[in-house]
Amino acid sequence: MDSTMILTALLMLVAGIGVFLISCNMLSSNLESISSSKLRAMFSKASKSKVRGVGIGAVSTAAIQSSGATTVLVIGFVNAGIMSLPLAASIIYGANIGTTITAQIVALGSFGDSISMSAIFSAFAGIGAFMNLFAKSDKYKKIGGIVAGFGLLFVGLSLMSDSMEGFAELPEVKEFLASIDSIILLLLLGVILTAIVQSSSVVTGIAVVMVAEGMISLDQGIYLTMGSNIGSCIVAIIAGFTSGLNAKRTALIHLLFNTFGVILFVIVGYIVSPFGFSYGMIFQSLFPDMGAVQLAMFHTFFNCVTVIIMLPLTNKLISLVMKILPDKQIDEPVDDSVPHMFYINDYMLKTPAIAVEQVKNEIINMSRLAMDNFRSSYNMIMTMDFTDLEEFRKNEEQIDYLNKEVARFLVKLSNLPLSKSDSIYISTAYRSITDLERIGDYAENIMEYAEKMKETNEGFSNIAKAEIEKVEKLVEDLYDKILVAYSMKDNRSLEIAYDIEEQIDIFTDEMAENHIKRLNEGVCTLDVGAKYLALASDTERVADHLINFGKTIRDLKPYSQ
Repeated sequence: MDSTMILTALLMLVAGIGVFLISCNMLSSNLESISSSKLRAMFSKASKSKVRGVGIGAVSTAAIQSSGATTVLVIGFVNAGIMSLPLAASIIYGANIGTTITAQIVALGSFGDSISMSAIFSAFAGIGAFMNLFAKSDKYKKIGGIVAGFGLLFVGLSLMSDSMEGFAELPEVKEFLASIDSIILLLLLGVILTAIVQSSSVVTGIAVVMVAEGMISLDQGIYLTMGSNIGSCIVAIIAGFTSGLNAKRTALIHLLFNTFGVILFVIVGYIVSPFGFSYGMIFQSLFPDMGAVQLAMFHTFFNCVTVIIMLPLTNKLISLVMKILPDKQIDEPVDDSVPHMFYINDYMLKTPAIAVEQVKNEIINMSRLAMDNFRSSYNMIMTMDFTDLEEFRKNEEQIDYLNKEVARFLVKLSNLPLSKSDSIYISTAYRSITDLERIGDYAENIMEYAEKMKETNEGFSNIAKAEIEKVEKLVEDLYDKILVAYSMKDNRSLEIAYDIEEQIDIFTDEMAENHIKRLNEGVCTLDVGAKYLALASDTERVADHLINFGKTIRDLKPYSQ
């Protein structure tokens, strides 16, 4: 091979890796989008059952074709306090099993007559492209994307295989690769390559192709693949160590689990080697003349055995992690110091369908904060007790923060592949956070009325207070129904909420009329009366914004999954 041929081969290799990465992304985004409701249901039904957690992790990762995305999602759940460490650990175990599906797909293309099989599977790229182009429904467009991604996977593999075929014939390449017989060096190479491309699937796929082309031995491919398992932790480490303490622990669980598995297999490999055995020999005898299948099967075997061994030891693993990262490392929870998001972070953008569900949780939490401040403001103006004023101001700061940060997150999320219902929901979410922020503002207005009344040593009459208590009760009832309607997409609760909101409109009008009478009778002063009228007006507007918040479910109804 001259320099031109070598350069051409290198360019084809880079092209093949690029197509392979794009195909993985297409499979991930379209599979996730089309199965979003199923993925959400699996995570919402997650319990303390370790076996169920493994199943959830395996199925989720097989569906979205990314163990890194699943692990980052789990870290986000743990950081939000809605998933325990034992359950997170078991889902991570399952993710390691689910990720082996990629190697099996790669091996499938090398089974039997590799050229013929590659050509057949590569044709799916065109079939999927036509489906995506001519399909009218969003669902079939997504299916077309899945089929196209599957086909492109084999296009990329063919490019890599063709580029390596020439290299495999070079004596210099054969000698260099044959010289890498150090297990530690092969493991490190797998770790480094995976950390660079941030995908163990790509590194494993390349290793499978290299074994199939005879560029490396099966044992070399095995240790490269084991190293890629450790390298795959880099995404989780980045996600975890920029979050809370439990998120760091989850990332460390992932790293230790993968590392323990590799150490265990390396030790066993050293023990059996003096007796003339190796992993390569065992899998060659089980799957003769099928190099790619041998490595893919080892990859699955390695991850399954590691899970079987580590599953009963989960509590001990968690105890070790707790000792490495004890509670005393963090003096104060981040929650109490600065405004923050409770349920979402940017790492969740790797799994848009689940991120949408977490946006919903974040918005519901924002509604609770707004209503907490509404209650506090009413308590202040009724009792002139400002004990909760500092907490009120913190809540208001948190609400303003969420209004800006959730909107920023929604902009990023809206640019990702989403199902029709999720896209519609995102458009309504912008309006929802604005409505909730306005409720917080009206609560702040009422708190300021109370402050001014305290300065002038004024207060409402007992009759006025009775009316205020009644309208507050109506707003509480309204919020309860709105929360059920929004959370469960319950139109019946929304209809009841409309009736309550109409009662609030009527009653606030009555409050204004009654105030005029009391003013004429000299029961209250002009200044206090003005604040009373403002309070009634603000309360009516709070009810309007609550209705706006709840009625967004009507936009979603035609697209309910």
